[in-house]
Amino acid sequence: MKRNIRKQIIAMGGGGFSMEPENKRLDRYILKQSMVDQPRVCFIPTASGDADGYIQRFYKAFQSENCEPTHLSLFSPPEHLESFVEQQDVFYVGGGNTKNLLALWKEWGLDVLLKKAYEDGKILAGLSAGSLCWFEEGVTDSFGPLAKLDCLGLISGSHCPHYDGETERRPAYHKLIANGLKAGYAADDGAGLHFVNGELHSVVSSRENAKAYFVEFDGHNVNEQELETVFLK
Repeated sequence: MKRNIRKQIIAMGGGGFSMEPENKRLDRYILKQSMVDQPRVCFIPTASGDADGYIQRFYKAFQSENCEPTHLSLFSPPEHLESFVEQQDVFYVGGGNTKNLLALWKEWGLDVLLKKAYEDGKILAGLSAGSLCWFEEGVTDSFGPLAKLDCLGLISGSHCPHYDGETERRPAYHKLIANGLKAGYAADDGAGLHFVNGELHSVVSSRENAKAYFVEFDGHNVNEQELETVFLK
C-alpha cells in the first residue's frame, strides 16, 4: 500500500539567498520542510542561463547549512538526468526568464521529472521565475512588457511574484485578472506561499512587512484579500 505522500511547493515572490544574502529565514524554512535529516538540495538556475555567479552564491549560502547542496545545469547536464533528479530531496529554482526556463525544461523532459519528484514527496521551491513556473499561469516580463504566461499547472490558478518589489506588478496583475487571467496569489519580495497537496497551507515571510494576497475578479472589480502571514524569527 502506497504511503501517504505530502506534496509540497514553496513559492517565494522574491527573497532567499539571491536577494537577501544576510537573511536566511526563507531558505532555512524550505530545508526544515524536508523529512530528511541532511537533505540533498538541488539548485536549478535554468532561468538565468546557468549564470556562474548565481550558482556560486547558492553554494556559498547553503554549504554552511545542514544539507548537501548541488546544482543541475541543462547546458552541462548529468549523464543520467532521471537518476540524478531521483537522488535529490529539495529542488530550489532560481529567478530569470520563465519562458526560457519552461522551454528548456520541456525540451529535456525535466518538467515531467520534477512533476514525478513532486508526486513522490520531494520539495519544489523557488523565487520569481522559480515560483511562477509551478502555477497554471501568471505574470511575466520574459518577453517584453508584463503579460500572461502559461506554466506547469502543479498549482491551480495564477501567480504574480515581486508584488511590492516592482511598481508595475500590481496594476498589471489586476488588469490581466480583469481580462480573464485566473484568480490567484500575489507575493511580495520576502513572502513565501507554502502549498501542501495543492492547497495553500501557510504564508511565511523573511521581512515583517512582506505580505501575500489572493486576487480575484468578481465580475465588476478586482479584489485583493490579504493573507495571514507568519514572520519567521
